Amino acid sequence: MIVLTSVVLQGVQAGVVSDFNHAERCKDSLYMGTPPRGYLSNAFKKICQRYEDKPRYATVYDPRRHIPIYSAYTFKKSDGEKKVDFPWMFEPQLASEKSSSNMEPFPQSTSMHMNFEDTQAVLEDYADVVQYERGQLNPDEHQADPMDKVSTYSLTNVVPQIREFNLGPWAEHQDIIRKRLNNYCRGKAFVVTGVTTSGHTIRRSNMDRVAVPEYMWSAYCCTEFDQNAPYFVRYKFPVFGAYGLNDRVNNQMVEVPLKNLEKFLKGRMEVDKNFQIFYNDCVPDN
Repeated sequence: MIVLTSVVLQGVQAGVVSDFNHAERCKDSLYMGTPPRGYLSNAFKKICQRYEDKPRYATVYDPRRHIPIYSAYTFKKSDGEKKVDFPWMFEPQLASEKSSSNMEPFPQSTSMHMNFEDTQAVLEDYADVVQYERGQLNPDEHQADPMDKVSTYSLTNVVPQIREFNLGPWAEHQDIIRKRLNNYCRGKAFVVTGVTTSGHTIRRSNMDRVAVPEYMWSAYCCTEFDQNAPYFVRYKFPVFGAYGLNDRVNNQMVEVPLKNLEKFLKGRMEVDKNFQIFYNDCVPDN
Protein backbone atom coordinates (compact mmCIF):
# COMPACT_ATOMS: atom_id res chain seq x y z
CA MET A 1 0.00 0.00 0.00
CA ILE A 2 2.84 2.40 0.90
CA VAL A 3 4.55 1.78 -2.42
CA LEU A 4 1.37 2.58 -4.34
CA THR A 5 0.93 5.88 -2.53
CA SER A 6 4.43 7.04 -3.35
CA VAL A 7 3.94 6.25 -7.04
CA VAL A 8 0.72 8.25 -7.13
CA LEU A 9 2.41 11.18 -5.42
CA GLN A 10 5.29 11.10 -7.87
CA GLY A 11 2.82 11.32 -10.71
CA VAL A 12 1.37 14.55 -9.38
CA GLN A 13 4.60 16.16 -8.23
CA ALA A 14 6.90 17.67 -10.80
CA GLY A 15 10.00 19.83 -10.76
CA VAL A 16 12.91 17.59 -11.70
CA VAL A 17 11.33 14.59 -13.48
CA SER A 18 12.46 11.34 -15.05
CA ASP A 19 10.45 12.03 -18.22
CA PHE A 20 7.84 14.40 -19.68
CA ASN A 21 5.28 11.62 -20.26
CA HIS A 22 2.41 13.04 -18.21
CA ALA A 23 0.38 16.26 -18.29
CA GLU A 24 1.56 17.01 -14.75
CA ARG A 25 5.15 16.57 -16.00
CA CYS A 26 4.82 19.15 -18.80
CA LYS A 27 3.87 16.74 -21.60
CA ASP A 28 1.49 19.34 -23.06
CA SER A 29 4.39 21.71 -23.78
CA LEU A 30 5.72 19.28 -26.40
CA TYR A 31 4.41 18.57 -29.90
CA MET A 32 2.72 15.12 -29.74
CA GLY A 33 3.97 14.97 -26.14
CA THR A 34 7.43 14.08 -27.46
CA PRO A 35 10.68 15.88 -26.52
CA PRO A 36 13.61 16.38 -28.90
CA ARG A 37 15.50 13.11 -29.28
CA GLY A 38 19.12 12.19 -29.83
CA TYR A 39 20.94 13.96 -26.98
CA LEU A 40 23.81 11.75 -25.84
CA SER A 41 24.47 13.06 -22.33
CA ASN A 42 22.95 11.28 -19.34
CA ALA A 43 23.92 14.14 -17.04
CA PHE A 44 21.16 16.51 -18.14
CA LYS A 45 18.19 17.05 -15.82
CA LYS A 46 14.62 17.26 -17.07
CA ILE A 47 12.68 20.06 -15.39
CA CYS A 48 8.94 20.42 -15.59
CA GLN A 49 8.83 24.15 -14.92
CA ARG A 50 6.05 24.60 -12.40
CA TYR A 51 4.80 27.86 -10.96
CA GLU A 52 1.92 28.15 -8.49
CA ASP A 53 1.38 24.35 -8.76
CA LYS A 54 0.78 24.41 -12.52
CA PRO A 55 3.10 22.98 -15.19
CA ARG A 56 4.20 25.84 -17.49
CA TYR A 57 6.91 24.52 -19.86
CA ALA A 58 9.65 21.90 -20.14
CA THR A 59 13.40 22.48 -19.79
CA VAL A 60 16.38 20.18 -20.15
CA TYR A 61 19.14 21.53 -17.92
CA ASP A 62 22.88 20.97 -17.66
CA PRO A 63 23.72 21.03 -13.92
CA ARG A 64 27.44 21.05 -14.68
CA ARG A 65 27.50 24.00 -17.05
CA HIS A 66 24.63 25.68 -15.15
CA ILE A 67 22.56 26.47 -18.25
CA PRO A 68 19.46 25.08 -19.95
CA ILE A 69 20.12 22.99 -23.07
CA TYR A 70 16.64 23.82 -24.36
CA SER A 71 13.22 24.96 -23.22
CA ALA A 72 10.05 23.70 -24.95
CA TYR A 73 6.83 25.68 -24.64
CA THR A 74 3.53 26.48 -26.30
CA PHE A 75 3.34 29.94 -27.81
CA LYS A 76 0.43 32.12 -26.70
CA LYS A 77 -0.92 35.01 -28.76
CA SER A 78 0.69 38.01 -27.21
CA ASP A 79 1.16 41.76 -27.61
CA GLY A 80 4.88 41.32 -26.98
CA GLU A 81 4.87 43.32 -23.78
CA LYS A 82 7.76 42.44 -21.49
CA LYS A 83 7.31 42.44 -17.74
CA VAL A 84 10.51 43.20 -15.90
CA ASP A 85 9.44 43.59 -12.28
CA PHE A 86 9.28 39.88 -11.44
CA PRO A 87 11.76 38.33 -9.01
CA TRP A 88 14.22 35.85 -10.51
CA MET A 89 13.65 32.26 -9.42
CA PHE A 90 15.56 28.99 -9.04
CA GLU A 91 14.65 25.27 -9.17
CA PRO A 92 14.70 23.83 -5.63
CA GLN A 93 14.67 20.20 -6.82
CA LEU A 94 17.99 20.51 -8.65
CA ALA A 95 19.57 20.98 -5.22
CA SER A 96 17.45 18.46 -3.33
CA GLU A 97 14.73 16.14 -4.59
CA LYS A 98 12.95 16.60 -1.27
CA SER A 99 12.45 20.31 -2.02
CA SER A 100 9.40 22.04 -3.47
CA SER A 101 8.38 21.06 -7.00
CA ASN A 102 7.61 24.72 -7.79
CA MET A 103 10.19 27.26 -8.84
CA GLU A 104 10.84 29.74 -6.03
CA PRO A 105 12.27 33.27 -5.81
CA PHE A 106 15.90 33.48 -4.73
CA PRO A 107 16.18 34.06 -0.98
CA GLN A 108 17.07 37.64 0.00
CA SER A 109 20.16 36.45 1.83
CA THR A 110 22.87 35.62 -0.72
CA SER A 111 24.54 33.32 1.81
CA MET A 112 21.54 31.02 1.28
CA HIS A 113 22.43 30.72 -2.41
CA MET A 114 25.41 28.56 -1.49
CA ASN A 115 22.93 25.77 -0.74
CA PHE A 116 22.10 25.31 -4.40
CA GLU A 117 24.83 26.99 -6.46
CA ASP A 118 26.53 23.64 -7.12
CA THR A 119 23.63 22.54 -9.29
CA GLN A 120 22.51 25.75 -11.00
CA ALA A 121 23.29 29.38 -11.76
CA VAL A 122 22.59 31.97 -9.06
CA LEU A 123 22.06 35.73 -9.23
CA GLU A 124 25.69 36.47 -8.31
CA ASP A 125 26.85 34.72 -11.50
CA TYR A 126 25.19 37.44 -13.57
CA ALA A 127 25.94 40.34 -11.22
CA ASP A 128 29.28 41.68 -12.50
CA VAL A 129 29.25 40.67 -16.15
CA VAL A 130 28.25 43.79 -18.06
CA GLN A 131 28.88 42.20 -21.47
CA TYR A 132 26.15 39.58 -20.90
CA GLU A 133 22.37 39.76 -20.67
CA ARG A 134 20.09 37.04 -19.32
CA GLY A 135 18.56 35.52 -22.44
CA GLN A 136 15.30 33.62 -21.86
CA LEU A 137 14.80 30.47 -23.93
CA ASN A 138 11.05 30.65 -23.28
CA PRO A 139 10.62 34.42 -23.55
CA ASP A 140 8.17 36.42 -21.50
CA GLU A 141 7.00 38.06 -24.78
CA HIS A 142 5.74 34.71 -26.15
CA GLN A 143 3.33 34.26 -23.23
CA ALA A 144 0.05 36.03 -22.45
CA ASP A 145 -1.17 34.81 -19.06
CA PRO A 146 0.52 36.79 -16.26
CA MET A 147 1.47 33.61 -14.37
CA ASP A 148 2.96 32.07 -17.53
CA LYS A 149 4.97 35.26 -17.97
CA VAL A 150 6.23 35.13 -14.37
CA SER A 151 7.35 31.52 -14.84
CA THR A 152 9.80 32.51 -17.59
CA TYR A 153 11.89 34.33 -14.97
CA SER A 154 13.67 31.25 -13.68
CA LEU A 155 17.44 31.25 -14.10
CA THR A 156 17.02 27.65 -15.29
CA ASN A 157 15.37 29.18 -18.40
CA VAL A 158 18.24 31.60 -18.99
CA VAL A 159 21.63 31.59 -20.72
CA PRO A 160 24.24 34.36 -20.91
CA GLN A 161 23.84 36.19 -24.19
CA ILE A 162 26.28 38.79 -25.48
CA ARG A 163 24.54 42.12 -24.92
CA GLU A 164 24.66 43.22 -28.58
CA PHE A 165 23.18 39.89 -29.73
CA ASN A 166 20.49 39.83 -27.02
CA LEU A 167 19.24 43.37 -27.65
CA GLY A 168 19.65 43.18 -31.45
CA PRO A 169 19.22 40.06 -33.61
CA TRP A 170 17.82 37.83 -30.83
CA ALA A 171 15.14 40.29 -29.71
CA GLU A 172 14.23 41.04 -33.34
CA HIS A 173 13.89 37.34 -34.17
CA GLN A 174 11.65 36.66 -31.17
CA ASP A 175 9.41 39.53 -32.26
CA ILE A 176 9.29 38.32 -35.90
CA ILE A 177 8.23 34.85 -34.72
CA ARG A 178 5.70 36.35 -32.28
CA LYS A 179 4.05 38.35 -35.06
CA ARG A 180 4.18 35.44 -37.54
CA LEU A 181 2.53 32.99 -35.14
CA ASN A 182 0.04 35.63 -33.94
CA ASN A 183 -1.06 36.35 -37.50
CA TYR A 184 -0.86 33.01 -39.30
CA CYS A 185 -0.94 30.13 -36.81
CA ARG A 186 -4.54 29.00 -36.33
CA GLY A 187 -3.96 26.14 -33.90
CA LYS A 188 -1.39 25.47 -31.21
CA ALA A 189 2.22 26.45 -31.85
CA PHE A 190 5.00 24.49 -30.16
CA VAL A 191 8.41 26.10 -29.83
CA VAL A 192 11.77 24.61 -28.83
CA THR A 193 14.64 27.01 -28.20
CA GLY A 194 18.11 25.83 -27.28
CA VAL A 195 21.86 26.29 -27.36
CA THR A 196 25.12 24.77 -28.48
CA THR A 197 27.48 24.80 -25.56
CA SER A 198 30.98 25.17 -26.91
CA GLY A 199 31.77 28.71 -25.89
CA HIS A 200 33.26 30.82 -23.14
CA THR A 201 32.47 30.49 -19.44
CA ILE A 202 31.52 33.07 -16.82
CA ARG A 203 33.90 32.68 -13.90
CA ARG A 204 33.35 33.80 -10.32
CA SER A 205 35.72 33.38 -7.38
CA ASN A 206 38.19 31.59 -9.69
CA MET A 207 35.62 28.94 -10.59
CA ASP A 208 33.87 28.13 -13.86
CA ARG A 209 30.26 29.02 -13.18
CA VAL A 210 28.06 29.47 -16.27
CA ALA A 211 28.73 28.34 -19.83
CA VAL A 212 28.22 30.92 -22.57
CA PRO A 213 26.62 29.23 -25.61
CA GLU A 214 28.34 29.67 -28.96
CA TYR A 215 25.08 29.48 -30.94
CA MET A 216 21.41 29.99 -30.10
CA TRP A 217 18.73 28.16 -32.08
CA SER A 218 14.95 27.95 -32.18
CA ALA A 219 12.22 26.13 -34.12
CA TYR A 220 8.43 26.23 -34.12
CA CYS A 221 5.78 23.73 -35.19
CA CYS A 222 2.23 24.84 -36.05
CA THR A 223 0.26 22.29 -38.09
CA GLU A 224 -2.94 24.38 -38.38
CA PHE A 225 -2.05 27.59 -40.19
CA ASP A 226 -3.56 30.10 -42.61
CA GLN A 227 -3.43 28.38 -46.00
CA ASN A 228 -4.12 31.73 -47.68
CA ALA A 229 -1.10 33.41 -46.18
CA PRO A 230 1.23 35.05 -48.73
CA TYR A 231 3.83 32.62 -50.09
CA PHE A 232 6.78 34.33 -48.38
CA VAL A 233 5.13 33.40 -45.07
CA ARG A 234 3.37 30.18 -46.07
CA TYR A 235 6.54 28.27 -46.96
CA LYS A 236 7.66 28.76 -43.33
CA PHE A 237 4.76 26.58 -42.12
CA PRO A 238 4.07 24.15 -40.56
CA VAL A 239 7.64 24.19 -39.27
CA PHE A 240 10.74 26.37 -39.55
CA GLY A 241 13.93 27.05 -37.63
CA ALA A 242 16.68 29.61 -37.06
CA TYR A 243 20.12 29.92 -35.53
CA GLY A 244 22.47 32.77 -34.67
CA LEU A 245 25.98 33.31 -33.34
CA ASN A 246 25.97 34.58 -29.75
CA ASP A 247 28.56 37.29 -30.40
CA ARG A 248 29.03 41.01 -30.97
CA VAL A 249 29.46 40.69 -34.74
CA ASN A 250 28.25 38.33 -37.49
CA ASN A 251 25.39 37.60 -35.12
CA GLN A 252 22.35 37.84 -37.38
CA MET A 253 19.70 35.14 -36.98
CA VAL A 254 19.53 32.86 -40.05
CA GLU A 255 16.12 31.31 -40.78
CA VAL A 256 16.32 27.80 -42.26
CA PRO A 257 14.09 24.74 -42.86
CA LEU A 258 14.00 22.29 -39.94
CA LYS A 259 16.23 19.68 -41.60
CA ASN A 260 18.91 22.31 -42.33
CA LEU A 261 18.81 23.43 -38.70
CA GLU A 262 19.18 19.86 -37.44
CA LYS A 263 22.09 19.24 -39.80
CA PHE A 264 23.78 22.46 -38.64
CA LEU A 265 23.32 21.48 -34.97
CA LYS A 266 24.53 17.88 -35.39
CA GLY A 267 28.00 19.22 -36.10
CA ARG A 268 27.97 21.41 -33.01
CA MET A 269 26.23 19.38 -30.30
CA GLU A 270 26.64 16.04 -28.62
CA VAL A 271 23.78 14.30 -30.38
CA ASP A 272 23.42 11.11 -32.40
CA LYS A 273 22.49 10.77 -36.06
CA ASN A 274 18.79 10.46 -35.16
CA PHE A 275 18.67 13.92 -33.57
CA GLN A 276 15.15 15.24 -34.11
CA ILE A 277 13.61 18.41 -32.69
CA PHE A 278 9.92 17.63 -33.37
CA TYR A 279 8.18 14.25 -33.51
CA ASN A 280 7.88 13.13 -37.15
CA ASP A 281 9.36 16.54 -38.14
CA CYS A 282 6.05 18.21 -37.27
CA VAL A 283 4.20 16.36 -40.03
CA PRO A 284 0.72 15.44 -38.78
CA ASP A 285 -0.21 11.74 -39.00
CA ASN A 286 -3.45 12.25 -40.95
